[in-house]
Amino acid sequence: MNYWLMKSEPDVFGIEHLKALPSKTDHWDGVRNYQARNMMRDEMKKGDKVFFYHSNCKPPAIVGIMEVVKEGYVDHTAFDPDQKYYDPKSNPDNPRWYMVDVKHVRDLKREIPLDELKQYTELADMKLVQKGNRLSIMPVTKEEWDFILSIEKQ
Repeated sequence: MNYWLMKSEPDVFGIEHLKALPSKTDHWDGVRNYQARNMMRDEMKKGDKVFFYHSNCKPPAIVGIMEVVKEGYVDHTAFDPDQKYYDPKSNPDNPRWYMVDVKHVRDLKREIPLDELKQYTELADMKLVQKGNRLSIMPVTKEEWDFILSIEKQ
């Protein structure tokens, strides 16, 4: 099993949006970065665990846990000019963008803000806390995952 962190702006698609869906499941669309795309297309597997991270808000924080329930497949929103994430250079015969389906597992017992995560030496190598790392999807090690779950109860 792999572990991940996926960022979304809470006013665009937050954890409350995901929880409100009938199956608490949705596709994670709109990723338009090749490195993040490659992770979804090639590395994310059904059953992988994911931290849901609210970004571009005050404070940015890990707010919940999701699970990958469908592995990478073509992001159809790239083909529709009426969609926010339309990409005229992508087409069904040569798709550029992929997505996965995720399901809400649970909210964290408390939100864990980025400023707090940066204080722990145990997380010093975590991509999220490193300067200049702005990817919307990033891997999390098992040790980082376990440590974050251990501090959620504080």
